[in-house]
Amino acid sequence: MPHVTTPGAVAAPRSRRARAGALACLCYAAAGYLLLLAVLGYAFGFFAGVGVPKGIDQGTRSPWPLAVTIDAGLLLLFAVQHTVMARPWFKRRWTRLVPAPAERATFVVAASLAMALLFWLWRPVRGTVWQLSGAAGAAVWTVYVAGWAVALSATFLVSHADLFGLRQAYLHWRGVAYQPPAFTERGLFRWIRHPLMAGFLLIFWAAPVMTLGHALLAVLATGYILAGIRFEERDLRRSLGETYRAYAARVPALIPRPGQAGRRTAGTGARNSPRQERSTNPRRDVATVAEDRAR
Repeated sequence: MPHVTTPGAVAAPRSRRARAGALACLCYAAAGYLLLLAVLGYAFGFFAGVGVPKGIDQGTRSPWPLAVTIDAGLLLLFAVQHTVMARPWFKRRWTRLVPAPAERATFVVAASLAMALLFWLWRPVRGTVWQLSGAAGAAVWTVYVAGWAVALSATFLVSHADLFGLRQAYLHWRGVAYQPPAFTERGLFRWIRHPLMAGFLLIFWAAPVMTLGHALLAVLATGYILAGIRFEERDLRRSLGETYRAYAARVPALIPRPGQAGRRTAGTGARNSPRQERSTNPRRDVATVAEDRAR
């Protein structure tokens, strides 16, 4: 575990071996980030069924009981990896083996590999729930693209580099003590508490042609997201205390309310605004559950 003194503190001069290790950690984080970009790029085509060798409704056909079992098992594997590795108790034990500056990057690599395995082994399930064409189909495609835009923009509203493990490794390479980003309420986070998860829900459900296999993924992924949010909310309330409880009382989790942005509940005042009040506890990012995406 890194020795943290004061925010932004520069560590004492390090040996050549330590500097080489820090550089290796940074290269590892960068490689993990590139892997994630490749997997997410494939995911865009996989769910849409365009531009990739194998989409969600393509590939080896199997009897539906076998296909459902395989697909559910792949989703369960991803859910277990994403949930367990994001939990604080796991991180405390994991960082006894993995250097703390590389912990988040390792999470990113593991999640990317789990997603890649899902894309590779996914079995299509025959049957169509709905099929839209013309203007209706175009509108659904627009929602699909909007879902990706919402999810991506949410990562930048917090700390994109921190969420994907680059910032931790970079600060370690620079010899600067790591401090989590400060809790802040801005952009999409003024409307909903979990815009990253809301974006993924749009991605999973916005399909002009919804097959039974696609619906299986959407239903199970939705269940996982809702369960993951419960875990994350518990951790956020524990780490941020009244700051997050006041924020949660004002802002809905996934579906914005009309006129929600900038609204404050009576009696809370500016003192409870997450933008103006920082917790004395280390912050776990609102967008990270699944992670810690803490995340």
